[in-house]
Amino acid sequence: MNPRHYDLLEQARRAVPKNVKVELSGDVIVMQASPSALHQRNLAIIQRQFDAHCPEGYFGSGNSDIAAGRVGKVRNPDLTYLPDAAVDLPQHDIPAELALVAVELVSPSNPENDWVGKLRDYPVMGVPLYLIVDARAKTVTLFSEAENDRYRCREDANFGETIHIPAPFDFVLQTSSLLPTTD
Repeated sequence: MNPRHYDLLEQARRAVPKNVKVELSGDVIVMQASPSALHQRNLAIIQRQFDAHCPEGYFGSGNSDIAAGRVGKVRNPDLTYLPDAAVDLPQHDIPAELALVAVELVSPSNPENDWVGKLRDYPVMGVPLYLIVDARAKTVTLFSEAENDRYRCREDANFGETIHIPAPFDFVLQTSSLLPTTD
């Protein structure tokens, strides 16, 4: 991507109000409103389990911008795990390759962003694991083993089933407490 073009998109992204989530995917700016209480509850259930298995020297972070300027992408996962040293970085955006996982709870108003855009972007950005929680479909899907700009492995589970989260977390994610959308 042309560095000047990326800089202009970055300026536009930073100019929006703080209560709006903004991401870059190539030359597309994606904006979303703040999440619902159901979204936040399901996220808390997921985060508690990841926190219990978080590797030493890492912390859970919600709504942190992770960036891969070389491919013109900035994404803001609902949850990611970053090295403690990331807090000392001088830039606002954190290099995406530092993230251990991207966890997304599907937005009912824009499911394509999670199922298409982020599924395309995260492996290109160097994020090794991508977990999608879709309360509409009552499913949890884990993508892993990024190779050649895509994930090679996919594991699906329905709410109520379990799914194995590989190293460096290495635990079985329980989904029985997740709530589906009522729409």
